[in-house]
Amino acid sequence: MGETFTTEIQARFRDINTAGHVDNVEAVRVLDEARLQFFLFAPLPGLPEGATGLLHLADEGVTDLVATQTVTYRSEMRFAPYQDFRARLWISRIGGSSFTVAGELRVESGGEPAVVWECVSVLWDHHAQSSWRINDDLRALLERYLGEPAAVRG
Repeated sequence: MGETFTTEIQARFRDINTAGHVDNVEAVRVLDEARLQFFLFAPLPGLPEGATGLLHLADEGVTDLVATQTVTYRSEMRFAPYQDFRARLWISRIGGSSFTVAGELRVESGGEPAVVWECVSVLWDHHAQSSWRINDDLRALLERYLGEPAAVRG
């Protein structure tokens, strides 16, 4: 497996449902927040000074659109105030204008993933109103994080 991106996101009271555990929708929200950090804001190793996130190499006006998401919930996530969720993300497939980000969400450091997830992102050029082909520089950066697909089934 290539490199991975890891981050911690603090649990919020709104994340729980009436049963006292983290709601399934909120688990996906946490993974999506980690995805946005990975794509846009993370000071990833080896990036030029001042550059952040995987998508800093995309042309101006290019953003990502979520095409599909697949989620498997492996265990209950009990809410604990001020406990961080631990997200680990990597790239599991690179296409012409899309790629798949895979992820795992844990509630305990070193614990088994409570949630595994894959999300297909399509790069979209808002100026041209069409998909944007991944250029060689971005492809090379994505390949640094290339690994196996997430075990979202079974």
